[in-house]
Formats: sequence, C-alpha cells, structure tokens
Amino acid sequence: MRIGLRLGGPEIELLALTENGRELLRQRAPAPADYDAVVAAVVQLVAAAEAELGSPACVGVATPGAVSPLSGAMERSSLPWLEGRKLKSDLQQKLAREVRVANDANCFALSEAVDGAARRAACVFGVLLGTGVGGAIVARGHLRHDLDASTREWGHRPMPFVRAAEDGPAQACYCGHRGCIETYLSAGALARDCAGRGGAELEPDAIAARAASGDTACEASLAHYEDLLARAFAQVINIVQPDVIVLGGRIAELDRLYANVPKLWQHYVFSGRVSTRLEKNLHGVASRTRGAAWLWD
Repeated sequence: MRIGLRLGGPEIELLALTENGRELLRQRAPAPADYDAVVAAVVQLVAAAEAELGSPACVGVATPGAVSPLSGAMERSSLPWLEGRKLKSDLQQKLAREVRVANDANCFALSEAVDGAARRAACVFGVLLGTGVGGAIVARGHLRHDLDASTREWGHRPMPFVRAAEDGPAQACYCGHRGCIETYLSAGALARDCAGRGGAELEPDAIAARAASGDTACEASLAHYEDLLARAFAQVINIVQPDVIVLGGRIAELDRLYANVPKLWQHYVFSGRVSTRLEKNLHGVASRTRGAAWLWD
C-alpha cells in the first residue's frame, strides 16, 4: 500500500492507493499555518489511515517548493512557514521510515503520466496553472531529475519570446527575479491583465464566461494569455519535444485552451511539424496527491 499527501491548500489531503493505483481511502484535515502543527497533522493522518486499512504504507508528500539536495531544507516555497524547514527529515523521524517529498507540480506530472491523461506516453510535461505556475517532465514513467532542484522550477524561468510593447514591463516575482513565466501565466496575472484592459479583476472561469458572452476586454485578455502560453510551451517543445503536455490548476478548466494554444505554438516552434498533444488532466486536484503516492513506484 502507498500513501500520498498534499500540502499547500486550506486542507491536507491524504490518499491511500493499492500497488496498481486503486483508491482505498481519501481523508482531509484542516491545514494549520504552523510548521510543527502541519508535521503533527501529517503524522496523525498517516497513523489513522494505516489503522483503518490495517496495513503499513510507504509515504510520499507533494508540496510547494523543493527539497535542497545540498541542505535538505525546503526552498523556493510559496508557504512562508515551510521555507528553510527540513520537512523530509522531520517526517522521517516522526514516522520512523523513509519519506519521499517532491514539488507538487512534479507529483502532478507523475500522476498524469502514470495513470492519467498522458498514460502510456513516453515523455510528458505536466503543468500547473493557478495561484502559482510549475511544470515537470516525466520520461518513461519516471520524473526527470536535474542536478539542482531549483532548475525544475519551470514557472521561475524567464518568459521566452517577450514583446515588451504587447506584454508590458517585466513584473517582479516573489522568488526575487523579474519576468518569470509565473508572472505572466498565473491566475493573478490573467486577472490583472483583464483589469488593465478595462475589464474586472476576475477568476479565470468568470473571464472565460464573459468572453464567451461578448466582453471585448475579457476576450482580448484571454487571447493574449493563450499566446503567452503558446510561447512558453514552444520553448519546452523546442528543447524536450514531449509527446503530451497536460494541464492542471484553475486555468486548466478553460476548454478553449486545448483548441487554441496548439494552433498558436506553431508560430514559435523551430520544427515545421509538431506532434505534441495538449490535454486536460484526468484526476483533477487529487492528481498531486496521487503523484505523491506514485513517488514510490
């Protein structure tokens, strides 16, 4: 049996899966905004799940940020209480076993590659588009690891093919840099762009609904967003040539992206022929939690 847990939202989610991915148990608990309390809550959830199912489990955790390969501490996390803390070693001590911890975008990509929308694809790029932006590559069912964990933070690489007159000045990012992909493609960036065009600062689904009803500001903002997304994906296609790009997060719910973005990325890719498919995720928000469990495959 394998257990996956997800940190980063208002709740901590736990999923217990069989070895072939069948869901056995799903539990949630409120997420404290305190490191020690979160560690205690994770330990309690694991103990309760194992007691209910009558079996010990291997444990994986999906979380914003990454474990530094040098110090073992969390870095580049959007959760202030987690930054600099040794989550992996602390959980291992409390649970008395090895625990695997990975960035939530990595876990999302792994879940969708193993038994989700990109199942059986040789190379998958999984992307989360929401409050933050992240991406990860899965090759033949395994996460591709770089020497430095921070290089896997796709959302904090510079946006390619920038056109300053159209895109505006590069915005500051919480990571300390300017012009990161996240500052162009997050839900907040889309809302601000819409407001800057004379519309309202809305959630992605509301912007799409208004665009479909003829709101010109919302339509212009979405069209610009689709072009930005195409530019960012074209860079990935030029370097990696994934078979499938899978989208997750709030913005992934906008169905128009799947028809429009592949048409647009043709303008930016080097090759004249692109076989990469753009797909919506299969497992929804639970994909990150499932991916944490699949860290043990």
